[in-house]
Amino acid sequence: MSLDDRLRNRIRWRCRRGLLELDLVLNAFLERHLDELDAGGLEALKSLLVRSDPELLDLVLGREEAAGVGERRLLALMRNESCNPVQHPN
Repeated sequence: MSLDDRLRNRIRWRCRRGLLELDLVLNAFLERHLDELDAGGLEALKSLLVRSDPELLDLVLGREEAAGVGERRLLALMRNESCNPVQHPN
């Protein structure tokens, strides 16, 4: 197992949260984007995952804004309708 594989496995584990809403969003994001992330994207994701559940939920929902450019880019992807596990009827 390569270093990247171990890092990705650790990230998958850290995406298991105490809030169902975060689990749904983070797992949908991982399925669609984890393999596409470069080293900077992985670092930004790791920095998001060290936050508490309420703080991370506020960031994901757009109630708060992250300071880092990489974090903001990932949060925009998470907010994207294509990663939204709950589809709302129009």
